[in-house]
Amino acid sequence: MKRRDFILSGSATLFGLGASTTMASRLVQSTPDAQNLVIQSASYQFRDQPTQNLVSLSPNAPPPVIRGKVGQPMQLSVRNATSDYTAMHWHGLRIPNAMDGVPYLTQMPIADGETFVYEFTPPDAGTYWYHPHCMTMSQMAHGLTGVMVIEEDQETSFDSEQVINLRDFRLKENGEFLPYYSARGAARSGTHGNVLTANWQQSPVYDHPAGSILRLRVVNTDTTRIHRLHLGNAQAKIIAWDGHPVEQDLALPSKENPLFVGPGQRVDFAVLMPTDEEQTVDLIAELPGRRTQIMASLRSVGASLSRDIKDVTPLPQNPVALPNIEQAELHEFVFGWTPEGGAPNDGYCGSLGYTFWSINRTPWPGDAAPATGPLATLERGKSYILRLRNESPNLHPIHLHGLAFVPIRSNLRDLPPLLTDTALLLKDEIIDIALVADNPGDWAFHCHVIEHQKTGLAGYIRVT
Repeated sequence: MKRRDFILSGSATLFGLGASTTMASRLVQSTPDAQNLVIQSASYQFRDQPTQNLVSLSPNAPPPVIRGKVGQPMQLSVRNATSDYTAMHWHGLRIPNAMDGVPYLTQMPIADGETFVYEFTPPDAGTYWYHPHCMTMSQMAHGLTGVMVIEEDQETSFDSEQVINLRDFRLKENGEFLPYYSARGAARSGTHGNVLTANWQQSPVYDHPAGSILRLRVVNTDTTRIHRLHLGNAQAKIIAWDGHPVEQDLALPSKENPLFVGPGQRVDFAVLMPTDEEQTVDLIAELPGRRTQIMASLRSVGASLSRDIKDVTPLPQNPVALPNIEQAELHEFVFGWTPEGGAPNDGYCGSLGYTFWSINRTPWPGDAAPATGPLATLERGKSYILRLRNESPNLHPIHLHGLAFVPIRSNLRDLPPLLTDTALLLKDEIIDIALVADNPGDWAFHCHVIEHQKTGLAGYIRVT
């Protein structure tokens, strides 16, 4: 189906999308108070020669940190200045379905020269991020992943803040791109990058006041890599997970027991900076098959502020409804390989040309495949338990759009009941998550190893 025919038909049913004339009406010019974002080609120097054909919101820099405040309206005007189709998803935000940025599910893809205005009021403070959900693998692998910070509406106890955006690139020695995926990688754990960066830099150093309390926001926006992180011997505490405040004391990760942060996941630390100048706190990654790597360093400067980690006060809780476990209805989902299925029909949003993965042993037929129904239908306001079963040897960060959930049990480990939007499934793991279906719409549900998502491990859940 041609894009023009789709828009003019007014009765599209692909991927659950209703009348397409509503979607077309969102392609409007932004108002003067919008944050104007332009998806464009970019160049940046990772190695001796600049890397061309990146995708960013700037011609020569990584995507910026976008900031908003809880309870205050945001208007984000996204213009496409590339030759590919695109759309923007706001990962982790519980916003209206029409603003979720998933082509053929909530909107049509944004063509070259078109503008789509996303308008929403974030209900939750915390650390989130944004990325395209059309030409997803290509545009993300070439750089289009950025952090979104939704600030609290009250004072916090931090002296400063540092955002760290972790992501890989696959580059030749001369800076040119290597192929960003492989069939072998897609059928296994994904195709890893060979240039590991924090904010597009390799082991950057950031200065902060000595003896101060720093809020460190760490976001894994990679297409594949699961980071195993710790802060060495720093005085610190985990204060938020996947955007939501942590109400309990969690053990700090260490070299022996690093924190697994999968693609799409975020962790906020309160860090006490060293009292002496030039001392550092290092964000360290323990990477299988590679040497220990310092991803970024925080360096103390100036006279000590003489703060104490005990000065950290709890963050205000987000208004997330908690499920009633005793009355929750159970739905089961099996994630694994698939023995069948042709290349997905992803319309204008790019296909890798393979089908390797499935949910409930049925591969996703593609973003633009007609008459594709939901994996489950949930009644608005009710509590549910979703049983996530991994029948593969590979790890899967399973992300649910538009809703927040709580892990309540695992067959392999103890999981703290932290509000989240992405559950990292280990090999042979079964995790039960609980939620209240309080945000109506069709919500994408997929693995955030993008090669898995684009080769069958995707679908959507409907909240009536």
